[in-house]
Amino acid sequence: MRGLRVLQAMVLICILLVPVLIFMFLKGFGNNTYDIPVFFEKGVENPFLECPIGDTTQHYIPDFTFVNQMGNPVGKAQMEGKITIVDFFFTSCPSICPVMSSEMERVNDMFRDEPNVQILSISIDPEFDTPEILKEYADKHKAQAGKWDFLSGDKAETYQLAKCGFILPTLDGFGVPDDFAHSDKFVLVDELGRIRGYYSGTNREDVDLLMLEAKILLYGNE
Repeated sequence: MRGLRVLQAMVLICILLVPVLIFMFLKGFGNNTYDIPVFFEKGVENPFLECPIGDTTQHYIPDFTFVNQMGNPVGKAQMEGKITIVDFFFTSCPSICPVMSSEMERVNDMFRDEPNVQILSISIDPEFDTPEILKEYADKHKAQAGKWDFLSGDKAETYQLAKCGFILPTLDGFGVPDDFAHSDKFVLVDELGRIRGYYSGTNREDVDLLMLEAKILLYGNE
């Protein structure tokens, strides 16, 4: 019995040491050598001519302003100087959205007390997803406005932003939940508005990687 207690104590100590070791890795060994790519440094390809013709310089998230679950304006201005994690969804989604939102809850829990990390979940069905509907959905997922904002805006602008801003495929279902199509990706955007990573929001390991790389970006900016 005593040997079992000693073993349990050793396991507990090891578990408690894991975040300490990660912190030391990120903060205590000089310069960060973990390479997080910057996407679209030479612009974005536009083979189907869905987006405005751009140049061949670094792509940044374009300006936009939508309305959150509290009816307040939120957009590119609120992203400046912060690390932002973005996904596209809709509340009546019958397939991947519930899993994505559950995984985003984990991200929200991880960065709940970190003021320089925020989450934006943008509805691709803004005609149905009014601020009132988004507020109910946000409450279900323990989301606090200003930390995890659920956004809706003009439909045409929303689809333009998804395809040409965040470079994610998106298809309008015209009110039929089964006919909407959108990516399962969570997008990591740095404080300058550059895309730094895409991660499957339906894959737990991918979301773990997202949280790690968001931490590295955060610590690297200190």
